[in-house]
Amino acid sequence: MAQSADEPAADPEFRGFDAARPGLHHAVGRQHAADAGFRHEGLYASPPPWDIGRPQSAFLALADTGLLHGRVLDVGCGTGEHALMAARLGLEATGIDLATNTLELAANKAEERGLTARFLRHDARRLADLGERFDVVLDSVVFHGFRGEERAAYVESLRAAVKPAGRYFMLAFRDEPPTPAGRVHRLTPEEIRTAFADGWRIDAIEPITIDSALPACTGGIRGWRTALTRN
Repeated sequence: MAQSADEPAADPEFRGFDAARPGLHHAVGRQHAADAGFRHEGLYASPPPWDIGRPQSAFLALADTGLLHGRVLDVGCGTGEHALMAARLGLEATGIDLATNTLELAANKAEERGLTARFLRHDARRLADLGERFDVVLDSVVFHGFRGEERAAYVESLRAAVKPAGRYFMLAFRDEPPTPAGRVHRLTPEEIRTAFADGWRIDAIEPITIDSALPACTGGIRGWRTALTRN
């Protein structure tokens, strides 16, 4: 989604949420004022359909089977449920997003739950700017929103952020109905394989259900859960 023209100009640096608040790390994230973002403030004027107030079942299953470990990054974290899921396991959890109001909500959740997590305003296409590498990256319906050069930039960004032999788990809408009405990005397995052909091992592309808050999709939305390993 493109940044709204009436959004306030961004400072060169964005200081993360106050370390003095219980359960939160002090953090500094680079902000890119002119960038198109995968989230922005207007999307959270009211709760969006992907914000279900808990982790996606398909990611919770990964946590339950011990596939999350080490340093975990949640890209497009929204209000932080997947980063907080990792924090609850005692892992070093970071969430990034471009919507500052969602990050504040995530920080408040961490404080209320007594969890330690870090939330940064940062562009998923510029993960190399963090100067960090992660053991696991979680992506809940972020990748499928990119096209062309933006998709390539995002995949290259992931290459910089995931440690060798690290894991990337991605949820995306499946290329078949039923799906929500309106402009919905849907992926084929071939699109996923093509995007990650260089530098990745595709471990699985599994059909799953993506939980949704949309009234028309109370049974969930058909999706893919893709598991990849960084070569």
